[in-house]
Amino acid sequence: MAVKRHEPPARKGRYSLDYGVTHRSADKEPHDNIFDSDWDLLNIQQSDVISAAEYQWRQIAVNVVASGREQRINSGESRIFSLAKAKMKNAIRTFNNSFSSDLYSDGTATNQINGLQALVADAGTGTVGGINSSSFSFWKNTIFDCSANSVTSSATTIENSMMLPLWLNLDRGPDDQPDLIVMDNTYYRYFEASQTSIKRYMDASNANGGLVSLKYKNADVYFDGNSGIPSSHAYFLNTNYIELVVHRDADMEVLEDQRPINQDGSVIPILWMGNLTLSNRKMQGVIVE
Repeated sequence: MAVKRHEPPARKGRYSLDYGVTHRSADKEPHDNIFDSDWDLLNIQQSDVISAAEYQWRQIAVNVVASGREQRINSGESRIFSLAKAKMKNAIRTFNNSFSSDLYSDGTATNQINGLQALVADAGTGTVGGINSSSFSFWKNTIFDCSANSVTSSATTIENSMMLPLWLNLDRGPDDQPDLIVMDNTYYRYFEASQTSIKRYMDASNANGGLVSLKYKNADVYFDGNSGIPSSHAYFLNTNYIELVVHRDADMEVLEDQRPINQDGSVIPILWMGNLTLSNRKMQGVIVE
């Protein structure tokens, strides 16, 4: 997944859509390509109904707070440093934990970033980037619903009956297919059990860094069940179309120490500003129960 630092003046982020352009009629639904030969009249129907998605900036603030009493108790150069270091470390940990949950959210909380439950919705519908998928069907993400397909999730069904059908709908060749699959703990246990005799791990450099995953075709398969992912979910992500956009002036920017006029203490705000965006929703998929 790419991380992009945006220029400061932008109020909103506009991103060109990466979907196959086909001829469209007044109903705004895609149709097959129209072929012309020799002296046939060229088709001049409108080909593009909408060309860009627009995402709002979202801002997160984490505050490092120390009372005057704490600062005085920890007086002395070494102790002051220890107090500041401990509180800063705790603030960053708080941000990471909350941000991880936000990445899987539906983005409906105040000033919350778009999460996967919004971008890659269980129903495949919704308004993302200002585009309503009820009006523009090309903007629906792809889903595999186990219940609708009469599939009971298990170690014997997860690969061929659940993952393969979704993969086939998302695979457009080696350069345009899911490259990241994230599962909750239940689905990951099923998948690992199905791979007992043919396990294939990702490259050793990532594994040595503590990131251990299996492979499904060309995609890395991770479990992330303790970070906010909904239960019984597996997201098939094509990260060619996903960007975590970060404002260059608020990328965990540590502001100056603020001191209230009516309290004995200080506050150091840490700011982050950005959003999770995508430019091709149809190439993202999710397995649900």
